[in-house]
Amino acid sequence: MAEPFPLAPSLWATTAAPAPDTPPLARSGLAEVVIVGGGFCGLSTALHLAERGIRPVVLEAQEVGYGGSGRNGGQVIPGLKYDPADLVARFGRERGERLARFAGGTADVVFDLIARHGMDVPHRRSGWIQGAHTEVGLAEVAKRAAQWAELGAPTRVLDRAETEQLLGTDRYLGGWLDGRGGAIQPLSYARGLARAAQKAGATIHGASPVTALERTGSGWTVTTAQGERVTTGRVVLCTNGYTGGLWPNLARTVIAANSFQVATVPLTDNLRRSILPEGHVSSDTRKLLLYFRLDHTGRLLMGGRGPFREPRSPADWAHLERIVAKLFPQLDGIAFDHRWCGRVAITRDYLPHLHEPAPGLLIDIGCQGRGVGLQSAMGRAMATYIATGDAGSLPLPLTPIEPLPLHGLNRLYVSAIIAWYRLRDGGIR
Repeated sequence: MAEPFPLAPSLWATTAAPAPDTPPLARSGLAEVVIVGGGFCGLSTALHLAERGIRPVVLEAQEVGYGGSGRNGGQVIPGLKYDPADLVARFGRERGERLARFAGGTADVVFDLIARHGMDVPHRRSGWIQGAHTEVGLAEVAKRAAQWAELGAPTRVLDRAETEQLLGTDRYLGGWLDGRGGAIQPLSYARGLARAAQKAGATIHGASPVTALERTGSGWTVTTAQGERVTTGRVVLCTNGYTGGLWPNLARTVIAANSFQVATVPLTDNLRRSILPEGHVSSDTRKLLLYFRLDHTGRLLMGGRGPFREPRSPADWAHLERIVAKLFPQLDGIAFDHRWCGRVAITRDYLPHLHEPAPGLLIDIGCQGRGVGLQSAMGRAMATYIATGDAGSLPLPLTPIEPLPLHGLNRLYVSAIIAWYRLRDGGIR
């Protein structure tokens, strides 16, 4: 994989709270647990372990939040790609219902952590709207809203007129509103998690890429690019869309597609009142979905797929700028002042995967574009498992690592679909 697009051009890097001090690992040592990856999952795991009295060491190749955690759209959406009934059909009633409850509570974890630790994170919890652009999508969202309502979620179906009123665009036939969703400044949240973990007793080292994991006796030796080593009883690998060759075949279990975003200049008050006037966040029912929201500075953010490769010029975001004008004609001619991207780890079955390929090595991979809530909650569950040894505390069973068949061809197929999607401006005419 090419060197990731730099974090600095993003809107989040411009507006985030200051980064905590996370100096590189300077000398070898010992740790109870080593966590590789300083994103939402790694930092949440570290925080929840430290709160249990287990002092982990986090090793991050760049800086906390550098990967998808600091580059995403900042939408906090509960649930998974599957509806509750689908999870029961797939896993059986007991495990399926337990997974649905876990998935339904992921947004709660984020907002509870922000409040409990007094994090300096702009956030708002007004709900998430999923707009339906086809009749098939309209039936799907009605079913989805009903299933979550049966589990006590604050949901309602929206007709076309109310969807237009709440989104500020007439391009959807209807939708549903899930009151559990909301928005955060994601890089500030990653930095807030890091500060909370440090305060609880975790140690975090940035600019410390891990180059080797070696099983030594009953434990592990973790080696960084600087040559320093940490000896530990347990390793947790949380690298998601930025997974390299650290563990055999792991990177081949996901398609690490780039998600591209643009942000307008701050909107005038009149324009802000015409788009998402009640502060909702939104993504739609397209297979290659569009997602959009207003941020705390009054900018409109639009996200969607872009080239699989790393971007080369502003032209790689042009389709999203055209989509903004088509969805929101009142913004035709608006200027854009931020363009960025980040990788999303997509598994074959669109579920997160948990692996334990060797004693003392726990791996989480696959955020499916819902990483803010999902990975925050997954970190808490993983910390409980590490502390107690109870596999029942994990929301999903531990499974073997299974590379995608014909991984390279899968990547070419995804690249072709994304290219077609960009040419059609996401299917918006």
